[in-house]
Amino acid sequence: MAKIWVEAYGCSASFADSEMISGLIVNGGHTLAANSSESDLNLIVTCSVKDATANKMIYRIKQLKSKPLIVAGCLPKAEKTTVEKFSDNASMLGPNSLGKTLSVIESTLKGKKVIALEDTDLSKVGLPKIRLNPIVGIVEIATGCMSECTFCQTKLSKGDLRSFRIGDIVRQVIIEVEDGCKEVWLSSTDNGCYGFDIGSDLSTLVNAVSEISHDFKIRVGMMNPMYMPRIRDGLLESFENDKVYKFLHIPVQSGNNKVLNDMKRGHTAKTFRDAVKKFRDKFPNFTISTDVIVGFPSENKEDFEDTVQLLEETRPDVVNLSKYSKRPGTEAATWKQIDVSEVRRRSKQIYELCRKISHENNLKWIGWTGNVLFNEKIEDVVRGRNFAYKPILVKDYVEVGEKHQVTITDVTNHSLLGAIIR
Repeated sequence: MAKIWVEAYGCSASFADSEMISGLIVNGGHTLAANSSESDLNLIVTCSVKDATANKMIYRIKQLKSKPLIVAGCLPKAEKTTVEKFSDNASMLGPNSLGKTLSVIESTLKGKKVIALEDTDLSKVGLPKIRLNPIVGIVEIATGCMSECTFCQTKLSKGDLRSFRIGDIVRQVIIEVEDGCKEVWLSSTDNGCYGFDIGSDLSTLVNAVSEISHDFKIRVGMMNPMYMPRIRDGLLESFENDKVYKFLHIPVQSGNNKVLNDMKRGHTAKTFRDAVKKFRDKFPNFTISTDVIVGFPSENKEDFEDTVQLLEETRPDVVNLSKYSKRPGTEAATWKQIDVSEVRRRSKQIYELCRKISHENNLKWIGWTGNVLFNEKIEDVVRGRNFAYKPILVKDYVEVGEKHQVTITDVTNHSLLGAIIR
């Protein structure tokens, strides 16, 4: 029996992997350490989507390598040599290699380095898990994707799309809610193409999960816009169910079609515009989250202004902004790069615009009254979400998992501020 410290970074699928790894560890007879200082072995579930993220992973690897170390997740699969450069003795576990978790742990504890990056036939549905948040169940519905984006390492890390069966997913969601989860996240590399390999689609899955009789909310995870024309009408119907948060994360990345083509995104700016309009027309106060990359190698100043115009027109509530960074193994990494100072200038302009749009969007919520599920504790602050997945803070004392009627009295750039109605 060993004490094992597990920490995770990146997307919700990465955190779901860490929950399943923790579950396998405990089921295997080991215990989870409270911190890395008391552990016998450290395990880090990594992300490598950006340079800044990869640098943080390297920093943590160097900190954790004084003890037996397993580097799991996307970084070792996409950049095995990078891991070895900074920790030659670390074992490695790929994002689709969870079936080898216990054997890699046993070997690493004995001082033997193991490289387990090949996919196993173990499904990620139905595995034991130790949840990071006791009321949020993260359910992976697929792994891999169908895209070939020129800036992204995800395909290198997770491979082609492999969707899990709807019946298996539904059974997993039932387990989550019967264990006390009030919220379920349907998560994958790209929810938009879910089911295409098994003769199904995302709306069919959402409908099946919505039919589960328990009281819980469903957050539908990230989907690329390229699949919207194929699944949009079905999703519009699926989102009518009150269990489904009126929230979409659809990363547009650029407002210029030439840049989108160079990125091999498979969609146009109009695809994104149309999706935003359709969902907002049908559902008042619908929350749109998107991602934008500035400084892509082929983006000139006029292309950048198209992105500014798209954001001004569609006014997304949340924008995950990234300065382009070349990732090893990707096509765009070999292209001539834009001057760093210009990328920084564009990033600052988008940041200021999105902060303004977010604040103006939030102002529309002042005076709203409705149910809020308090689903997350960050340090000493408990945060809630309403039907549109808007983050809500209250001064009143609340516990994670509670529901309350709240009136919105003020806003910040990123949150709604309210008071509980007693």
